[in-house]
Amino acid sequence: LRITLQPGPAAGFARLADGRSLAAAARPGGPLPLVVLDPGHGGRDPGTIGGRGTLEKRITLAAGLELKRQLEAAGRCRVLLTRSRDVFIPLADRVQVARRREAALFLSLHADSAPGARGASVYTLSETATDSLAAGLARRENQADRAGGLRLPSVSPEVSRILLSLIRQETRSGSERMARMVVGALDGQVALLPHTHRRAGFMVLKAPDVPAALVEMGFLSHPGDEAALNKASHRAKVAGALAEAVHGFLGARGPALAAAG
Repeated sequence: LRITLQPGPAAGFARLADGRSLAAAARPGGPLPLVVLDPGHGGRDPGTIGGRGTLEKRITLAAGLELKRQLEAAGRCRVLLTRSRDVFIPLADRVQVARRREAALFLSLHADSAPGARGASVYTLSETATDSLAAGLARRENQADRAGGLRLPSVSPEVSRILLSLIRQETRSGSERMARMVVGALDGQVALLPHTHRRAGFMVLKAPDVPAALVEMGFLSHPGDEAALNKASHRAKVAGALAEAVHGFLGARGPALAAAG
């Protein structure tokens, strides 16, 4: 791809701008960005079972539906759930939903278990876990890595490697940015796990071309978190914070894409 820039007459620019400022110019047409929400577990996979018998799969689905409702009400993105009912979907298939639809963001929702842990946290991809808790969560969540390859153009192997590296770098940067926004939005709204942003090799975060984060909304192994997550009002509060983070991510993504274009 070759782009050539050259000076143009002020009159021609003014005619194209039609009297509008650059900021006020209409955005290019096209569909709203797609956000894929992934309620963890489902079907024959209940996930964590809390001390009071709460099934993680039910909490994640209820939270996912509420977050979808809030995002769609704002009208700033399209939303797709990897599951909208109690069914089992392999992890690789969840990833492929986002990749096939060329999603702008993939957000996986969980409420796991860990001895003594309490509070919400967010995870991004790293082959080396930041701590034993993150490593343990990733081991329990992961299945075999069956993700498909990228659709790269027909170019030499050397160019393919460069393209793949650039895509992964941009995806990783977007994931980290989303995680920071999630932490900022949740802070002050709900209890947070210390060192709230952590990293591990979660299978659902391994799409090389879709920014992704996994949110632990709390730990069902903790009585306080279990009680809170069973309340629709608490799940709505969590969803509101996550919606704020999603909107912030998409807002930051727009100018970046415009600059790249």
